[in-house]
Amino acid sequence: MQLRVALRTGLKNLVEHHVPSADLAAELLLMYLLNRERAFLYTHPDLDLSDEEVHSYFQLIAERASGRPTQYITGHQEFWGLDFEVNPAVLIPRPETEHVVETVLELISEQRLARNGSYRIVDVGTGSGCIALALASELPQASLFATDISAAALEVAARNAARLGMDKRVEFIEGDLLAPVLNPEFLGRFDFVVSNPPYVARAELEYVQREVRDFEPRIAWGDLAQGEEIYGRLFPQALQVLKPGGHAVVEIGYNKKEAVLRLLNEGWTETQVRPDLAGIPRVVTARKNG
Repeated sequence: MQLRVALRTGLKNLVEHHVPSADLAAELLLMYLLNRERAFLYTHPDLDLSDEEVHSYFQLIAERASGRPTQYITGHQEFWGLDFEVNPAVLIPRPETEHVVETVLELISEQRLARNGSYRIVDVGTGSGCIALALASELPQASLFATDISAAALEVAARNAARLGMDKRVEFIEGDLLAPVLNPEFLGRFDFVVSNPPYVARAELEYVQREVRDFEPRIAWGDLAQGEEIYGRLFPQALQVLKPGGHAVVEIGYNKKEAVLRLLNEGWTETQVRPDLAGIPRVVTARKNG
């Protein structure tokens, strides 16, 4: 079977199963199978695939048609220009979460501070390690810590750090939210607390994409009574570990702005909401008094 025919057939199958971004998935799976870049697919449309390649490709298509995310099939997802290993132990990094990284860098710039400063940053609920490692790539002198309640997620994050040559830059610690750093060594010592916590409420489950609901770890994205519970626990802990003038930077759900802002009362100042490229409230920042 020619490459173009296999690609067309795979795409038709995904469309019939209502797979989002079916054309992209069909291409990515064929690129993964052949270990080729996208340009190869369009410069070699007449390439004859072997029977084994055709069989393997349609097996991958069937996996994706079942709802399994492309990233879990290929084991990879790009974030901040870096290649991350992903598997069902971790949430798949989203482009919107890059706004958390951007916001930290913007806050440093707005304060007219140098990127090579010796900042201390903790990423709460690190998952694949994408936020912590993206910040490590941009802030060469920063000390980074990353917590997660899931030991399996931390194993993935540690492998990503090693693959990216940053295993000496980030310390991964198992524990719930900021509990691992609520001790005298760290209290009042951090410049930034960053997080993309779970925020999907139980009543919103029916609106969650099948790929997320059935395949990504619920502990990482939600199934909470209200959706803002984690912030209510995180912000008081953040006040304990941040320096006076330090910042909390958190991602929020599209409908969580007011609920999250209500939780930032005593102890906080300069609260801001930053939208994503679609204009949806995406990142909330707050500065600890002092």
